[in-house]
Amino acid sequence: MLTVLFPFLSTMFSLCRSQAALQVEIVALRHQIGVLRRSAKKRPKLTVADRVFWAWLSRAWADWRSALIIVKPETVIAWHRKGFRLFWTWKVRHGQSGRPAVSQEVRDLIRSMSRANQLWGAPSIHGELLKLGIDIGETSVSKYMVRQRKPPSQTWRTFLDNHVQQLVSVDFFTVPTIRFQVLYVFLVLAHERPRILHFNVTAHPTAEWTAQQLRNAFP
Repeated sequence: MLTVLFPFLSTMFSLCRSQAALQVEIVALRHQIGVLRRSAKKRPKLTVADRVFWAWLSRAWADWRSALIIVKPETVIAWHRKGFRLFWTWKVRHGQSGRPAVSQEVRDLIRSMSRANQLWGAPSIHGELLKLGIDIGETSVSKYMVRQRKPPSQTWRTFLDNHVQQLVSVDFFTVPTIRFQVLYVFLVLAHERPRILHFNVTAHPTAEWTAQQLRNAFP
């Protein structure tokens, strides 16, 4: 048994010692970088390759913030976002354009169809255009539709004043007892006047119990 465990323990001890030595080396290197940073009169100059490296490292390593000393994490994130914008700008300029432009005739047709059929939405008009052989997306149809003016609706305060007699508040909260038991309280309050319409307490609430409380509150 000892002949089997001894090589294993020796290997584990060597690995632990190498890990400890590696951690000490990292601390020593960070200390030297800190000294150089304090003694430097100017900010360190980073090349484009340095920025690309840290932007890639921020995506590949979850704990990359712990190794940052000469720059801030917000700066690295800004580099990554700038690189993302530059990539898509280059892609668009080299022939990778977006959606094709919609002709004026198709736009006029969409507007006339939306005026003639005010109850139609974008899916209905889009389906009719496909039947005519016009290949266009539903979002583009919604973009060029004529917006119908809706009659002015009442304000939220007016709605509450008109329906305050039919409005109630329902609450379900817990109350701990002195014996460390949790009780569930079901409460219904009226909005017309500050009064309690119904309440009940139970230690074991169920769906059937809750439905019965609603029936009792509104017979």
